[in-house]
Amino acid sequence: MKMRCHNYMEDLVEDSLERFYAEETCYCSCEKCRSDVAAWVLNRLPPKYVVTLKGGAFTKLEALELQFRADVDKEIVNALNRIAKNPRH
Repeated sequence: MKMRCHNYMEDLVEDSLERFYAEETCYCSCEKCRSDVAAWVLNRLPPKYVVTLKGGAFTKLEALELQFRADVDKEIVNALNRIAKNPRH
């Protein structure tokens, strides 16, 4: 099975955002704000491109590392606060 080139970081950020929005109800979770937060975070984190299933597995293992998840969470908190101050709606 052939995989297309995919930035695994998008999956990780989306999963983390789901968790944050479920736990923190003080942030707007409309589609515009969610998209702005995701874009802001993805522009500040290194991409993790994979093109094979094996590559995806290695990237998933790396994402389990505590520091890697902490970096993602830190950028999400920064983005949520920034977007909350200046929402597009």
